Formats: sequence, structure tokens, C-alpha cells
Amino acid sequence: MGWFFKTKQSNLFILQQESSRGSFASRKSFEDLGLSIGDDTRPLHIQGQRFIGSTVSKKRLIFGIAVIIGVCCLFLSRAVYLQIIQGKSYLSLAESNRYRTHRIVPARGMIFDRYGEVLAQNVPSFLLTMTIADLPEDDTERKNVFLRVSQLAGLQPADIDLALTDFSQSPYEQIPLKKGIPYETAIRLAIDLSTLPGFTLQASSQRSYRAGIQSLSHLLGYTGKISAVELQKLGEDSDYRPIDSLGKIGVEKTAEPLLRGVPGEQVFEVDARGNSLSIVSKTNPINGSDIRLSIDLDFQKYCEEQLKATLIKSNASRGSIIGIDPQTGAVRALVSLPGYDNNSFAQGIDSEAYKLLLEDPDQPLFNRSISGEYPSGSTLKPVIAYAALAEHVVSENTSFLSNGGIRINQWFFPDWKAGGHGMTNVKKAIADSVNTYFYIVGGGYQDTVGLGVERITDYAKRFGFGVPTGIELTGEADGFLPTKEWKQEEKGEPWYIGDTYHLSIGQGDFLTTPLQLSVAISAIANGGDVVKPYLIDSISGPLSETPLTRSKVKVEDLDEYALNVVRLGMRQTVTQGSARSMASLSQAVAGKTGTAQTPGDRPYHSWFVGFAPFEQPDLTLVVVVEEGGESNAAAVPLARELYAWWFLNGHRTSDSALVLDPINLLQ
Repeated sequence: MGWFFKTKQSNLFILQQESSRGSFASRKSFEDLGLSIGDDTRPLHIQGQRFIGSTVSKKRLIFGIAVIIGVCCLFLSRAVYLQIIQGKSYLSLAESNRYRTHRIVPARGMIFDRYGEVLAQNVPSFLLTMTIADLPEDDTERKNVFLRVSQLAGLQPADIDLALTDFSQSPYEQIPLKKGIPYETAIRLAIDLSTLPGFTLQASSQRSYRAGIQSLSHLLGYTGKISAVELQKLGEDSDYRPIDSLGKIGVEKTAEPLLRGVPGEQVFEVDARGNSLSIVSKTNPINGSDIRLSIDLDFQKYCEEQLKATLIKSNASRGSIIGIDPQTGAVRALVSLPGYDNNSFAQGIDSEAYKLLLEDPDQPLFNRSISGEYPSGSTLKPVIAYAALAEHVVSENTSFLSNGGIRINQWFFPDWKAGGHGMTNVKKAIADSVNTYFYIVGGGYQDTVGLGVERITDYAKRFGFGVPTGIELTGEADGFLPTKEWKQEEKGEPWYIGDTYHLSIGQGDFLTTPLQLSVAISAIANGGDVVKPYLIDSISGPLSETPLTRSKVKVEDLDEYALNVVRLGMRQTVTQGSARSMASLSQAVAGKTGTAQTPGDRPYHSWFVGFAPFEQPDLTLVVVVEEGGESNAAAVPLARELYAWWFLNGHRTSDSALVLDPINLLQ
């Protein structure tokens, strides 16, 4: 029989007795042995066994209890965090494992020209998507699935890996991998995808643009699948998802809110492999609005054809044509060549084809009409003439002798015509593009105090130069108006009188876009209103009440008399001056020719600007042929053909309703 007790020297003591005695030991018995068992007076029953044990001190007991309570509190706080604070997140995660929400992409709005001709529409297609959460967890199995899908869909495994990386934070979203899948391929995919978890084939639509007119690419732009970077820029609060398409450039981008529509959604109950079991709920999408542009498709096409022919004749490769209504700012044609096929982008252009476009020295992706910045040459002279008349530097009858140019010390500033043009007033100066006249009114000479750089740039601003026009396209340039301060800061040189002379004839550091020049000439044509050019003419559909801004402002401190003199000078350009080849047209045209110098020994840029009919103009035309040579060699003959077409075909009546025939495929 053993006893368990405590000594002063040790926590252990063993005592044995015969179990047959079955007696109880008293406290005194232990004390007689010099042992202590504490304050407890209860006797210890002696068993017939041997025991080894220990007692726990009060401090250790308290510490142990504290540890247990702490652990319990830790578990309790973690449970509170998971179930209460993060409860919604984990509930959503759990629901995601049970339910899947698939986006229903609305039909994108169609785009028409002013007469209802289809420019952009949607065609049926098939789309292959991937849901990361449903992919096999085993790496080997996942690689095998990727390889099989790549073979079936004509993808590279790297394409799937890239999508997996880009959208790793969206495991339950449908990630588009390939669109525009042919019907035969889609049939094979549909059969095999049932055994390939994480991949789905669904009916979709693809953007299709009017074929055969490359210049529409710069105007319409194109749509493409949204990238991870674009999603991040849009922010978490945006309503865009990886499966959505997005307008990348052109009208497709600027009119994105109108064309896109409102997505719907369908909620499915799924099994552990992500397979749909039943439809829980469905919200139908709202299709995008259709938009009608101010563009005349036939005129756009004709402009492109004639510009291509002119480029071939001129041994040039780049050019631009802009036609706008000077009364309203409605753009009738906007051509930039070379262009590209925006259908290739909508279908998903491959890297090699895209590389060729980027490396092309003629930059087919560059929209010259709104982003090209050029020296204007003599096409700026009507604005300089107006400023000189308005500031009373000259009157309508003031004349200067043009005998081939003017000399300032060792510098000579020539006329374009050897021997000069004789006595020249403002209308003749415009009509014959007499440099000497504009040197004098711009920079001054002998007793005549010219405008000077400050007043020239001030009047240029009044006609819209130096700032973007605000057309509904991205990437518009603002041109450039040089100043004395700019030259000193950038070139470390003072402003010389020669700089003012160059500016007065549209040379030097002055730059304009073809669209800015269209706005300036339109202000002369319409009696002094600086119009804002626009492309979107009307909206049809859910957002048809969206207001469309139409704006025009009067030229600051307009001098109507001075403006009328300039208009007469531009008319004289056609009747007696540098564009006499246009005098035989069926209606009266006013215009201005221009030949702008280029760096080095390269050919000049060939310009023509004009408006017609003279009394009630409805078309301002700006033509530039890059490195096309003299204006009468390229730009003027081209403009003549365009006005001849317009006078015959440009005044049709616009249909009151859009043609929404889905069978009308883009031929």
C-alpha cells in the first residue's frame, strides 16, 4: 500500500506498507516521521500499490488557468472575426462555390452614316471562356487540360497562362480566350469541352465594320476585349468585367457609354466541378443605342479613292481630306491615308500583323486629320489678311510693290514668283499668294508697322488655332503657336524679324492640324462663327434623350467688313488667282492654295482650303498631300474633283429613320 505526500526537501515520497493491514495513517504519524502533508486533515487511504506523483503550487495553477483562458479567448476572437467581421466575405465565397453569376453582354449599338448606311454592326460568333475557380487543382491535370484546349481552339498554351496570370484576382469571372471561332471549330469544341473543366463555349457576337473603305478605320476605331490593365484603371466600382468588350479608339471609344448598353446576368447553381445544375435568376440586358454619324459614306469613299489616285500620281504615300459643313460643324468626310483594316483588330489581330503596322514608316495607325501637325504654308494667309485689316495695318486698297521679295540687311525673303507680282492689294495678295505683301503686313517694312508676333498669334487663337477643336475622337493634337518667350527658352535665341516674316506666310515654327484649318476657314465662310466640328448626329435607342452639344462662337471683336474682304480675296483665288482651274465648276468656289516647306530637301506639302457655294456655303474642304509638291500639282486638282462630286451628289435628303436590317451584312 503506497502513500503520496510532500516533504520539506522534496515533492515526492514513497511509503509502502502491507496492504493486509488496511489501516489509516494520521497526520501525527507523518509528523513523527518529520514529514508534512499540508493543512488538509483528511486521512490518506493506503492502497496496496506504489504511487509517484506531485502537487501543483498555487502560482502554477493560476498560470495554467490563465493560459487556458487566453487560448479560449484567442479561439473566440478568431471565430468572431471569421463569422461576424468577415462573415459576408466568406459567405460570398461559399455562395460562389455553389452559385455562379454569368454576365449577359448586351448587343452593342450599330453605327450608321447620315443616310442610314451601316458602318458598324454585330455578327453572330462563338466565344471561348475560362473560369479559373473551376480549373483542376492538380498541376499535371491542369497542364493536360490547357494543352488539349489549345489544340482544339488554335491557341498557344502561353495564351492561357497569360490570361491566368492577368486575371488571377477574378477566379469566378468568365475570362475570354478566343472570339470569332468558326462554326465547325465551335462544334468540335462543344463536344470536347464537357470533359475539360474550367472552359466554356458560348454564343456571342463580334463587331463588323464596313469593308473596303480603309479611311473609316481612323474615324470609327474598333472594339477589343478588355485587358487587366484597363480593368484596373476603370476601378472596382466600374460595371466592366473581363468578358466585356471595350471601344479602343475612334467613335467606338468616345461613344462607348451610348453604344455599350446595360449588361444583364444569369445566376446558376453549380456542382463541385462548376457544371450548371439549374438557373436561379436572370436579368435581361438592355441593348446599346444606335448612333447616326454626320458622315456621308459615299463622299467618304470617293474622297479616299481620289486621294489614293493623287498619291500615286504625286509619288507620295500620305495625305488627308476633311469636309465639314461650315454652318454647323457637321463632318461630311474625314480621310487619313494610309489606313488599316479595323476588322482585323475587332477579330483579334495577331502579333506579327500588328508589328508590321507599327513598323510601317507611313504610320497607317496615325490619324493625320486630327493628330498630324503641319506648317500651313500660305493657307494661313487669309487669317493674316483679316488681322491686318481689323487692326488697320492696311485698308482694302493699300498696295505694296512685289518685285521678287524684300531684303533686310544680309537676309533676303523671296516671293514664290521670280520678279514678283507687281502692285498688290489685299485681295490680290490672297488670290496670288504674294509673300511680299504678307511679309510687310506681318513683320513690317520701311514705314509700315506690321502686326508682330503677338498680334498674329492672338488672331490665330481667335480662329481656333493652338487648341484642340473638341471633335468626338481621341488623340487630337493642338498644333503650335510660337512666341518670343518660347524661342528664347527652347532655342536660346531671341526672336528675329525673319521669324515674324516666316510666321506671316505660315512657315517657321507654326503648326496646325487639318481639322483646325477646317474650323478657321469655316469661320471665314460662315461670316465669323468658330464652329465645333462633330461626328455624332443623332442617337436612337435607350439613350436617345442624351443631349448632343452643338456650339459655335463668334470670332472675338469680329470685323465683318474685314472678313468680307478676305472672302472676296479667296473667291478671286479661283476666278483669277492660283486656283483658276476650279473656275469651271458648276458652282462658285472660294479657296486658298498653299505650299509648305518640309525639312531637308524633301518635296513640299501640297495644300488647298476652300468653301462652296460661295454665297451659301455648305462644304468647307481641306486637302493636304504630304510631300506632294506644288499645290497645283496635287491638292488643287484633287479638290476640284471633290467639289465636282459634291455639287452633283452632296445634297440628298437624309432619311428620317435608321435602317435596322440585321440581314444587311457589311459588303
